[in-house]
Amino acid sequence: MNNHHHHAINTRNIVFVIFLNFFITIAEIIGGLLSNSLSLISDALHNFSDGIAILISYLALRLGQRQSTVQKTFGYKRAEILAALFNASVLIIIIFFLFKEAITRLFSPHPINSNLMMIVAMIGLVANLIGVFLLKEDAGHNLNIKSAYLHLVADSLSSIAVVIGSMLIKFFNIYIIDPVLTIIIGIYILRESYLIVRDTVNILMQSTPEGIDIMAIKCAIESIPEVHNLHHVHIWQMTDKDIHFEGHIDVCEDYKTSEVAVIIKKVEDLLAEKFGINHTTIQVEFGTCSEKEIIKTC
Repeated sequence: MNNHHHHAINTRNIVFVIFLNFFITIAEIIGGLLSNSLSLISDALHNFSDGIAILISYLALRLGQRQSTVQKTFGYKRAEILAALFNASVLIIIIFFLFKEAITRLFSPHPINSNLMMIVAMIGLVANLIGVFLLKEDAGHNLNIKSAYLHLVADSLSSIAVVIGSMLIKFFNIYIIDPVLTIIIGIYILRESYLIVRDTVNILMQSTPEGIDIMAIKCAIESIPEVHNLHHVHIWQMTDKDIHFEGHIDVCEDYKTSEVAVIIKKVEDLLAEKFGINHTTIQVEFGTCSEKEIIKTC
């Protein structure tokens, strides 16, 4: 058995961030209506959708911690991946709506109460930065939290854009700056969201994890003196941290069961230490398998 290290997610921070997002939503809707600022109202809707997305992330984490059953032998671990895919996909849709709104505002700027716009945007910025700070550490350890974290980064950047826009409107009457900043920010968030969608789809499709070279694994395992050949390999991820390996190894002699256990332990240790693979299923053979392809095609 291998010892696996799992980073403990701070769910208390996530709950606090959810309430922060809903607070920002209410503040920006009221401020947008009073100041006649469409950008504040749009940002409020953005924060509201992000609050819902982070709530889904939280519920997915709780589901992921439930124990396995005879019906769901892997438990609910994939709930986190599904939530990450949903969150990133929703963010991409929101970004395109922001692009549409930004293009419209390029050609039809309208006067707003820049003072109120600035105050409300700064309140939203501070609240979003608190949320970013609270989720930053966990975002580096969990793909689902990373997607929620990116939602907050997007909100923070949007708030900065609104603050800068309100200042330029107040002092220079430069109305065009707000949609320009929105487009620039949107391009960045679109790229980050695409990467999350790509990673989650690869996990759901049980693709070989990025950075793992099957042929390098084959060479490493076949360098073990007792192993003649590795074949019929499958490598996939259950979550962004759990990497699974299964394969057949053809051994050099008809070893005893106790000796086979030692060989399997060597393979498991090698996979864990050199390739970061933490779940292994190995079928040991001695001249019984006629097909020795590294990947079985049918």
